[in-house]
Amino acid sequence: MPSDAVQELFKFPAESPDRDELPYRLRQQSLLGEFGRIAMQTRDYRQILQRATEFCADGLQTRFAKVLEYVPEEDHLRVRAGVGWDLDTIDNVSLTADLGSPAGYAYQTGATVISNHLDVETRFRTPQLLKDHGVRRAINVLIEKGGEGKTFFGVLEVDSADPGQFDEADADFLAGFAGLLGVAIERQQADAKLQEALEHQALLTREMSHRVKNSLTSVVGLLRVQARSALSPDVRNALEDASLRVDTIAQVHDHLWRSSHVGFVELVDFMNELCKKLKGTTDGHTLHCHADPMLLSADHAIPLGLLINELVTNAVKYAYPEGGGVIEVSAREIDEHLHVEVSDHGVGLPHGFDIDQPQTSLGFKVIVGMVRQLQGHLTLISGNPKGAHFLLDLPILPQVKE
Repeated sequence: MPSDAVQELFKFPAESPDRDELPYRLRQQSLLGEFGRIAMQTRDYRQILQRATEFCADGLQTRFAKVLEYVPEEDHLRVRAGVGWDLDTIDNVSLTADLGSPAGYAYQTGATVISNHLDVETRFRTPQLLKDHGVRRAINVLIEKGGEGKTFFGVLEVDSADPGQFDEADADFLAGFAGLLGVAIERQQADAKLQEALEHQALLTREMSHRVKNSLTSVVGLLRVQARSALSPDVRNALEDASLRVDTIAQVHDHLWRSSHVGFVELVDFMNELCKKLKGTTDGHTLHCHADPMLLSADHAIPLGLLINELVTNAVKYAYPEGGGVIEVSAREIDEHLHVEVSDHGVGLPHGFDIDQPQTSLGFKVIVGMVRQLQGHLTLISGNPKGAHFLLDLPILPQVKE
């Protein structure tokens, strides 16, 4: 509260004689309640500051109001929002924050400052901004941030070029706005810190995925070098298959660090890139790929990529013993499940092949393991006149919100 000396400087009548007091105070209470709702629902604190100045000017029946933020580096109070001022005032005009100005006194002492006669004021300087706009009277209250500790944002000020009186009830009205502003500002700054932490975490996650991708790419290179130097065809094929599997995982991490959604990949981009890589190993074959646009989590993308890799590799090796042929891959979302089909028009599977029976080949062991990891179901579709047709029915995790 202001000292006795300051109170003495600013004695004034309780109300203006030409003002209908009851509607005036009821209007203030209505504005305060409406602003409280807006302040709690709005996340943009600059919009909150601006709305506060508009409501305060309305409630005190003036043209001018502004929010001043204290800038420690300048030791000034800078105008951050306002109504009634020239367009270039916001963010460009600063007032001194010392005890010689009304706003500075309010900020330094925490006292509400009411001056109804700026033209004859002896204790405080009248800021040039107020002089330029013909301001006769002003009222300043401190904006204290919410939360723990005593921290201060700046000052809420209402000014008028008209004759009249600001009183203690007006000061209480303005203090109510300052209190709501403090809570809103504290919440916004906490949100900003949280967002900064989340963005930093996202950056670290992308950096990790990038490094994993680089490491796996190095492993792929080593496996291919060993494959080229292997004397045994079986060893060479095993090393080449291993390099394809590792390269598939590397591709997932490559998409993860590039994706705008942390932990998710765009299925279309991922499938196109995977099929492009697989085409390099399918000499003489034609590979057609299609995918619906959707987001896929890393937990799904890695085993899905390995599944497609194994099924396409098997088709390349066994579907067309006499030469090249067509291999088709599609991924579609149906009833919140991902339906992946890999098919060919080749010689088909061996007679008596039972997909539900244990298989000896490493490729089918990988396929069975990945299907189990995805909690999906693998079906061999019969009825086609020729070739093999595999259908993967995979549950999809909830997609990330945009």
